[in-house]
Amino acid sequence: MRVQVVGYEPSGRGSALLLADGDADGNDIEHRPLESGDELTYALGERHCAGTIGEAGHIACDRASAPYCEFHTSTWVCARCTGTCLKDEMDCYEEHAVYIAAFAPDTFKVGVTRSWRLETRLREQGADRAAHIHTVSNGKIAREIEAEIAEWLVDRVRTGPKIAALASSVDEDAWNDVLAEFEVIERFEFDYEFEPVLESRPVRETIVSGTVRGVKGRILVVEKGGTTYAVDMRDLVGYELEDGETERELQSSLGSFG
Repeated sequence: MRVQVVGYEPSGRGSALLLADGDADGNDIEHRPLESGDELTYALGERHCAGTIGEAGHIACDRASAPYCEFHTSTWVCARCTGTCLKDEMDCYEEHAVYIAAFAPDTFKVGVTRSWRLETRLREQGADRAAHIHTVSNGKIAREIEAEIAEWLVDRVRTGPKIAALASSVDEDAWNDVLAEFEVIERFEFDYEFEPVLESRPVRETIVSGTVRGVKGRILVVEKGGTTYAVDMRDLVGYELEDGETERELQSSLGSFG
């Protein structure tokens, strides 16, 4: 049986890799939890489309494109919405929150989510700080407000800068300057509990072996051979996993030679 990484759950949703039999359809998904201190002992095998996950379980796909082929690539249309609905009919009638998220040291992002998911959504993104600034009756209004604020704040943050700042702290003065422009409803401050605490920037790698030190957003941090590595879990999707630690040569941090 081939075990394939078919998805992941970021911090805020339990932090886990989603594994499935890469050969068969309709299989249950195995949640492989990622908790500090856990030992991962997998090597990466071949990579191909991760298929799709539905009510019937995992539907496998052996097309070469990864993490998803053209038939299993989906786009969340709401992510591109600026208040003019891109669907056939607007359906986001739940109460929404508009927020500002801070990513160390000084990147500040505007975003929206359904109100009841606010804290979960912030943890999913790996935000260090956040402020809830508006509550509105539906997603259309929220997206209109987001689009206005996005003219001077970013509305997305890529994984690279998040990894580069893993051992950094939020610039308090810059954060307070941003929040001075809004009437803040509620503030959040998050601790992702890396054990031990990160003192330097991890080396970016794509591996599933080593000791788990923590998860921040979709970034998995592991320690192996005296070096701390940061893994974007999306980069793991589609890979088949084999028992046994990786045998390829990995980049080491300077501290591992001390």
